[in-house]
Amino acid sequence: MLPSTSVSSLVQGNGALNSRDAARHTAGAKRYKYLRRLFRFRQMDFEFAAWQMLYLFTSPQRVYRNFHYRKQTKDQWARDDPAFLVLLSIWLCVSTIGFGFVLDMGFFETIKLLLWVVFIDCVGVGLLIATLMWFVSNKYLVKRQSRDYDVEWGYAFDVHLNAFYPLLVILHFIQLFFINHVILTDTFIGYLVGNTLWLVAVGYYIYVTFLGYSALPFLKNTVILLYPFAPLILLYGLSLALGWNFTHMLCSFYKYRVK
Repeated sequence: MLPSTSVSSLVQGNGALNSRDAARHTAGAKRYKYLRRLFRFRQMDFEFAAWQMLYLFTSPQRVYRNFHYRKQTKDQWARDDPAFLVLLSIWLCVSTIGFGFVLDMGFFETIKLLLWVVFIDCVGVGLLIATLMWFVSNKYLVKRQSRDYDVEWGYAFDVHLNAFYPLLVILHFIQLFFINHVILTDTFIGYLVGNTLWLVAVGYYIYVTFLGYSALPFLKNTVILLYPFAPLILLYGLSLALGWNFTHMLCSFYKYRVK
């Protein structure tokens, strides 16, 4: 399932592939191993996953250094333990229920919102973003002398999850404490606070995504992944000048979804 394995590392001294090693390193074999562990909670390291979530806020570089260690010890860059995904799913469910409560939604409306957020906003959009980044990185960012390496789709999805977690906490948890009494008051302070939280959340997503791809030594020019900061800051300034309230738009969209 998970990324970047050199073809040369699977070659025997006579130039032929070792069939056992080749089978063990295929994307299908890694995906099967990952999915098989998804429902074996006793085998998951939730403490380590929680550590990663903490450091995604305080020092995301340390999280990606651990990806280097995994490559050296297990010959794969991305996670082979689904504990991070499980904890992220729990965070997503709890924060979405909190959103439904703050927006005064009923029980069935909240459940409907939860299904939308989990399967469309997180999984669906995540699959699209991971696929796009997988294609772009392999097509344009792999160094010419490193053509034996590639960024596999699983790693791209892992990077998305890493970047999505801080965005989720900022917009679906921290923001809840300010929505009704500050952000949705139709004042300058309201959309200043709300739009600033959006700026920080999306900026964090861009930065953590950049760190994920720059951690791969066979990629080049990963600094281009920081270029979206320019239109993001421009949009932020424009929103303050024109009185756009992104959180108000999000809440209206959520309410429209569950009608």
